[in-house]
Amino acid sequence: MTDDSDRDLLEELASLPTFHHPTASPDGDEVAIYYDVTGRNELHLLDAETGELTQVSDGEVPRNARWPLEWDADGERVYFHLDDAGNEQNDVYAIDRDGSVEPVVEMDGQVALADVGEDGETLLVGSSAGGQMNLYRHDLSTGETAKVTDYERAAYGGLLSPDCDRMAYATNETDVYENVDAYVANVDGSDPRNLEIGETGAEAAPADWGPDADRLLVSDNTEDLSRCGVYDLDADEVTWYGDLDAVEEPVAFLPDGDRFLAHRTRDAAVVPLVYDVATGEGRELDVPEGVTQYHGRQGGDPVLGDDRVLLTQTTADRRPELLAYDLDADEYEPLLEAEYGDLDPDRFADAEFFTFESHDGLEIEALLYDSGERPSPAIVKPHGGPRGQDTRSFDLYTQFLVSQGYSVLEVNYRGSTGRGREFVELLYDDWGGDEQADIAEGARLLGEKEWIDEDRIAAFGGSYGGYSTYCQMTMYPELYDAGVAWIGLTDLEDMYENTMPHYRTELLEKNIGTSEENPDLYRDRSPVTHAENLSAPLLMVHGVNDRRVPVSQARIFRDELLDLGFAEGEDGDFEYVELGEEGHASSDIDQKIRLFEILADFLDRRL
Repeated sequence: MTDDSDRDLLEELASLPTFHHPTASPDGDEVAIYYDVTGRNELHLLDAETGELTQVSDGEVPRNARWPLEWDADGERVYFHLDDAGNEQNDVYAIDRDGSVEPVVEMDGQVALADVGEDGETLLVGSSAGGQMNLYRHDLSTGETAKVTDYERAAYGGLLSPDCDRMAYATNETDVYENVDAYVANVDGSDPRNLEIGETGAEAAPADWGPDADRLLVSDNTEDLSRCGVYDLDADEVTWYGDLDAVEEPVAFLPDGDRFLAHRTRDAAVVPLVYDVATGEGRELDVPEGVTQYHGRQGGDPVLGDDRVLLTQTTADRRPELLAYDLDADEYEPLLEAEYGDLDPDRFADAEFFTFESHDGLEIEALLYDSGERPSPAIVKPHGGPRGQDTRSFDLYTQFLVSQGYSVLEVNYRGSTGRGREFVELLYDDWGGDEQADIAEGARLLGEKEWIDEDRIAAFGGSYGGYSTYCQMTMYPELYDAGVAWIGLTDLEDMYENTMPHYRTELLEKNIGTSEENPDLYRDRSPVTHAENLSAPLLMVHGVNDRRVPVSQARIFRDELLDLGFAEGEDGDFEYVELGEEGHASSDIDQKIRLFEILADFLDRRL
């Protein structure tokens, strides 16, 4: 069992204060930010000059800081998302500086604030109230909410023009399922226009309006690696930026409209850029290697002024800090430093970035964290998504496992972001196939290292990482001595029937078609189909309020194991835990401690 010192450590790790979703006020003088320094997630206001923090909320905001914050047009209150115990069926609320809270947009299904109009009267929200995720215009003066798009596929990325007469968004009306196009329409939804950026089958989307509403900052991955462009709405022409030697994503125009912010991803690192619109010259900001990012128009405003921007900076072994970066001087100062409590910051493990050839010769990127134990037990930890990526950023779950003595391997299998469109599309129509072979090959290479205990290797992941854990434990059982599947998929047909509508179309159908079109694929790539192959202890953990990956996914696998004669319990073949009052994971300190305790106890007993 986990001893008292280990339990104290895991509680201290989980309790380290963490911030989320910093967004600059309209005048750039303040930053609204979620911060759990009190032990609970609360809204704080941070002075952008002095760094002084003022707590605004006292339990009114959600414990789980999943969804972003937005200021109102006057900078007098902050909009936030409130759901029921993590079920993501959000409504939009507003909180004043004195802590007063009121509901603003209440609808059925999931509601997500897309943009706040500069006119002080208009909100643009995405909602699944009508079934599919579409856009709605909310009038603050009348309280009326009107549907302004009505697509069969999800419409998302909604952005209001500065004068609030128009909106930009992304959706797909073609027969090519992987396609995404950028649109502009009047704010009431009339006269929608596909900007026809890039080729059919590629993905194009708006990122920001220019200050004069005559240009759009856009992205497109027609040329494989995504790139940034400025679309002239009068001329119907787009100017592209960059050399197509790395993935680049646009973020926002600066107030002068002469420059825009972007990110560049290469070798699992992210660096912020500034592009000159007229000359095309782009420069990387002078920050340490790791992951340094702006917070874009959707999910935060990064602009403190014409030459001052907000950045979150982190490395594999350093917790995130909030920085104010002076673009003119190329200097930065911390606004909110990382806290480590009584822990030595040097105790955290750095990541070794490397590549390896998978079973078919494809180059796969990976990160390896060495716990220092000899011989070391190890955890293979696939990321979620599947369109996600493990980067050179601080990962609390990885560092927790390292603190318990486990070395950790993270594999950016085919389908991960950061490598371009072709690499992503290798996973289409192949869930549970070659990407699982990539992970398995990484596990084999890990076991061959002389300092790894090849008889103590486990798999652990959440969401699609949980799906991957189920797959690894049933499709490659010879590689693992234990596994922990957290909020993972087990039955793809049940997932198709019971997940939220926009996850059904934009995740499942886009990646593997419908269950009616591809019944054999849905059946063969469902871990429950291969449950009889389980040969090592498995822990299943799932939140009962999960609407992305419903708890039925875990229950189906548990029931199948019981039907096959597997024994449940601490001395059995598998263990099963349902987490009440929790959805698809949580940033809440108490809920992190609970998960860490469950995870540490299982691995200590079983591995």
